[in-house]
Amino acid sequence: MKRLFTFLMATALLAGCAGSKNTNSSATKDGWVRIFDGKTFTGWKAAENPSTFTIQDGALVVYGERAHLFYEGPIGNHDFKNFEWKATIKTAPGANSGMFIHTAYQEKGWPNVGHEIQVNQTHEDWRKTGSVYAFQDVRDVFVKDNEWYTQHIIVKDNKVTIKVNDKVINEYTEATNPDRKGGSVRKVLNHGTIAIQGHDPASKVLYKDIMVKVL
Repeated sequence: MKRLFTFLMATALLAGCAGSKNTNSSATKDGWVRIFDGKTFTGWKAAENPSTFTIQDGALVVYGERAHLFYEGPIGNHDFKNFEWKATIKTAPGANSGMFIHTAYQEKGWPNVGHEIQVNQTHEDWRKTGSVYAFQDVRDVFVKDNEWYTQHIIVKDNKVTIKVNDKVINEYTEATNPDRKGGSVRKVLNHGTIAIQGHDPASKVLYKDIMVKVL
């Protein structure tokens, strides 16, 4: 009986150790991790006008003065190189927003580091959803305002692939040594965190199911 008890205790201990390897319950079998819990801003840091970002019915509501919400959570130590991230998004008519890659926290202004992947169906800016802003832009519109859609960004080495509702709409390949002028402005693929943009007081955009996968 004593040997049986010892065996059962050892088995339970091993099972517990195995289960502890994955401490993030939001991680899925294919590597995706949910980084917005729909209730709090845990893991995120807002800059310039934090009140632009609120949470309603499980969704991140972006509506107000210019602001950016940077991911500063534990996944990948919020410093990504090759990775994927996606979100389910709904734009109001005339809204403008963006999903930044390889960026860094900045207290004010438009981020100087990294690339913006545009979110815009009907805003007056002609660069539409899926544009690698100002570097490889998209003029066509693939979804409608007031409808939820999925925007999926894949970053691998010097290539960025953007999908809308699982359809590839843009593929951008950056030169090995891109020539970028402008002093401290570093609009290049390198490494860094991700961010969501609040563009202007007339733009209302909702985000949910925000997820990332480190490659």
